[in-house]
Amino acid sequence: MSSSDGAGSKFSFWIKEPLVHFVIAGALLFAFFAWKGEPADPASREITVTQEDRARLALQWQQTMKRPPTDAELDSLTQEWLREEVLYREALRLGLDRGDAVVRKRMANKMNYLAASIAETAPVTDTALEQWLADKPQRFTAQSDYSFDQLYFAGKADAEAALSDISKGADWAQAGETISLPAANDDLASGRVADIFGSAFLTRLTEFDPDGEWAGPIPSGFGWHLVRLRNINAGEVPPLADIRGRVEADWRAQTLADRKEAAYQLLRDAYQVEIER
Repeated sequence: MSSSDGAGSKFSFWIKEPLVHFVIAGALLFAFFAWKGEPADPASREITVTQEDRARLALQWQQTMKRPPTDAELDSLTQEWLREEVLYREALRLGLDRGDAVVRKRMANKMNYLAASIAETAPVTDTALEQWLADKPQRFTAQSDYSFDQLYFAGKADAEAALSDISKGADWAQAGETISLPAANDDLASGRVADIFGSAFLTRLTEFDPDGEWAGPIPSGFGWHLVRLRNINAGEVPPLADIRGRVEADWRAQTLADRKEAAYQLLRDAYQVEIER
């Protein structure tokens, strides 16, 4: 594939992303108000209840009540929605959303949902699933053998800091805390991995590629670990026809996570961040 083809495919991917539309619309709105010499007001005093809004309210009612709403009921739903919208905008205007951990979390979750919404319903071909199964057989076998190195940390933050240092060239041999766990593990069966480090550790380990790069942190029953997966000897892999549901669910979950992360990085790169320590 040529570089121009690669650039074209990347453009095609991003142009379909809802979060990209959100960012572009926000930028255009800000530019418009800046051109008019007025500040952009997130709590606008103009409210339009569109036909799409009323149709959505009617659909939500029908899904709950198992019948369409009457005209009076739809008018009541519209007025209830309007009340919430007015109060919501006034709360934003007064800055009541700031410093509220619950509101902050819900808004972040909604942005994550926007980022992943396409992947939730995107069709996937058997060819793509066959490739997924071939690339990640350890996720679908009853038994696999893992060869990996691990560094232990009592706290997640310490593990994250160490991973950052290692990625910048620090000596990994000087990282980690003392614990009575094997630092190097060769051809360790998945059952033994779970016995020694815990099932949560094994679950995360199956998600890694054996590329010899340090990754993590991942949890165990002891704390947190950085892991360098060197090799996987996967057991017998069932045919796709027998486990298609599992493979598709795994593909979809990973695709959702990847899209969320890619969308976040797109937004994150637009910010200048300073962390005071």
